Amino acid sequence: MKIALLVLLGLLLGALGGAALGIGAGLAWVEIFNTTSFEGYSGMLVFFTFMPLGAAIGGLGGALLFGVIAIRDAEIAIEREPARRRDR
Repeated sequence: MKIALLVLLGLLLGALGGAALGIGAGLAWVEIFNTTSFEGYSGMLVFFTFMPLGAAIGGLGGALLFGVIAIRDAEIAIEREPARRRDR
């Protein structure tokens, strides 16, 4: 259950971060390649192409990353037994 919740959290955070990076990449694309702004074409390019692509890639990456971290955490023992004192 913990793994599934962490995967969903990773999906959400990854989608938000990916959408923000997608907007940044789209704005950079518009500036670098001098995309026309006729009737809002450059804005539609950024918000209907780059933002959804960034959100999808970021969501999948975040879910995968958080899932791997959660699975590895489940394998590691949280509590260790105290070290035994050596008899001298």
